[in-house]
Amino acid sequence: MGRIKTVVLDDVLLLVSEVVTNSVIHSDSGRKTDGLVTVYVACAPGVIHVEVTDDGSATSEPALRMPGADSDGGRGLWLVDLLATSWGVHHDDEAGGAVWFQLACDVLPSRPDRSWM
Repeated sequence: MGRIKTVVLDDVLLLVSEVVTNSVIHSDSGRKTDGLVTVYVACAPGVIHVEVTDDGSATSEPALRMPGADSDGGRGLWLVDLLATSWGVHHDDEAGGAVWFQLACDVLPSRPDRSWM
C-alpha cells in the first residue's frame, strides 16, 4: 500500500467541501431535519473516485455555470470541472441525486514501519 501526494489530497478535500456544500444548500438534504448527505471515497491504482449523494431536489439539478466575476458563490462545480479528471451527475427518484468526480493520482511508496523503534 502506498501514499497519495498531498497536492492531490488537497484537491480532493477542496472538491468534497464544495460538493457537500452544494448538497446542503441546493438539495432537500439541507431543507429537511432528517436530510442526509453521504460521501463515498474509493482509491484504485491511478485514480481517486469520490461520490456525494443527497436527497435530490424537485426544483434544481446540479449544473455547471460560469460564475460572475463579482459573485460570492457559484464556483463549486466550476472548480470540480477545473480540477477533476472526470466528473458527472446522476439522479434516481428513489435514491436522490449524486455528483461524482475522479482525480488522477500517483501512489508514493509507503513509509517504512518504525513503530517498533
